[in-house]
Amino acid sequence: MSGPQQSIASMSSFSLSRRGLLTLPMLALPAALRGQGAETKAQRGERVVKEALAALGGDRFLAMRDRVETGRAYSFYRERLSGLSRTKIYTRYLTRPEPPPPGFFGLRVRQALGKDQDTAVVFLEDGKGWDVGYRGARPIAEAEVERFRETQMRGILYILRMRLGERGLIIESQGTGVDDNAPVEIVDITDADNKMVTVYFHQSTKLPLKQKMVRRTQGDRIEEVTIFAKYRDVGGGVMWPYTTERTRNGEKLFELFSESVEINRGLDDSLFTISADTKILKKMR
Repeated sequence: MSGPQQSIASMSSFSLSRRGLLTLPMLALPAALRGQGAETKAQRGERVVKEALAALGGDRFLAMRDRVETGRAYSFYRERLSGLSRTKIYTRYLTRPEPPPPGFFGLRVRQALGKDQDTAVVFLEDGKGWDVGYRGARPIAEAEVERFRETQMRGILYILRMRLGERGLIIESQGTGVDDNAPVEIVDITDADNKMVTVYFHQSTKLPLKQKMVRRTQGDRIEEVTIFAKYRDVGGGVMWPYTTERTRNGEKLFELFSESVEINRGLDDSLFTISADTKILKKMR
């Protein structure tokens, strides 16, 4: 399936309409208030997001149908390395409705592990996940699948590719700052379910450098931070980070170091399908 072909220009009012902003004629404003100084938080936030989308490749980024990332993945437990593996991550974007409804999840992901890719985890758009190995396929627990879906849906790169224009999406600037010695624009993005992610965009490159989000599990507050680095052109002007790091409540959780990233490879359903002759194993508790 091909990705959406929505242009950057068509996103110029993706969240203003639901706020009911009072618009005054420019002639009625004092000269000192015209231009950038007169931007509301919403207007500035939307401008920063549009600039980031353009920096990532604009319409070419929006037309990205699939992606293959090859590299090394590291997992950590209490700041100590708990696992590492060669990995190949296959991602396929599904065609989204226009406008995308709240809750729409248009992604299929297969993360193959090991030199021979003989084990893999698969997450599908229907809310199911599978742990696939030589013995068969084991369903992944619902809580883990939901955690994966929420992490993806609140990820800024997914938001820019799949959620702009979504009903109820609010984008507001929180001003400027400095993060890890980089000058940044800080933007809050909140969806119709009141789930928010705070994103730090580099003021010069316009690319997203970091995001923060909070999840609550059984009353516990969990803050997840994702850092993006080493952006490269992966084809046709589309930019993608080669290094991703994620922390949870200040402790390093995961790192991905890509050696190659390819887009629009024409990935088909067979990569994400559990064949009829695959043995289905019992779900782990």
